[in-house]
Amino acid sequence: MEPPHQTPYEDPNEAPYTAPPPDPPAPARRRPWVVGVSGASGTPYAAAVLRALLRAGEAVDLVVSRAARLTVLDETGGPFRDAHWREDLRRWLAAGADGRPDAFSTDIDLSDVRHWAAGDLAGGPSSGSYAAKGMIVVPASTAAVAGIALGLSKDLLQRAASVTLKEGRPLVVVVRETPLPGPTLRQMVALDEAGATVLPAAPAFYAGATGIQDLVDFVAGRALDSAGVPHKLYRRWEGELGRAR
Repeated sequence: MEPPHQTPYEDPNEAPYTAPPPDPPAPARRRPWVVGVSGASGTPYAAAVLRALLRAGEAVDLVVSRAARLTVLDETGGPFRDAHWREDLRRWLAAGADGRPDAFSTDIDLSDVRHWAAGDLAGGPSSGSYAAKGMIVVPASTAAVAGIALGLSKDLLQRAASVTLKEGRPLVVVVRETPLPGPTLRQMVALDEAGATVLPAAPAFYAGATGIQDLVDFVAGRALDSAGVPHKLYRRWEGELGRAR
């Protein structure tokens, strides 16, 4: 009887080869939207953008400039402090544009929000290797516009915006100033040429606004449109005159 066929060097006593199990899938990498809040008037715009991002299930990295903390205090009646930022942010997001402190629920999930101090130039968003989807500067003061356009990087907000541009990520700059002087207009053109979306905080009335919050939400919604984030902040134009009335 002929012996069973064997391939060369095959050991008949060795167990058959079994491939090792595949590596487990890597956990999803967190890719936040960076939201920079500068010192211009318009903290309700920032609050509306933040609420909508969180409702859309987006992770958020928040940078509030030193000047913006004074504006938050002036426009909301409460502080924004590094050591108590979650408590202060929850109160800020609950406030309405009309000044009511309880216009929105305080039961909002902040587990996927990170706060970076504006003076922390080594913070995550300061590097292009830090994974981020893009950045929204809301509101953007003329100083922030100039700093970003000129690449000054005087704080983490400006540095993060410069990084967003150099990495080719979406950058939406919600300018809140009027009138606009020549230098600021030229800096806005420079931002546009660098790839940013320059979005003046100019509310529209065709969506059927009945209060100040509707006007704020329109601007916030347009900023999110530019960033490609879905939302339901305002009624969209559908080509029918008077539909909003």
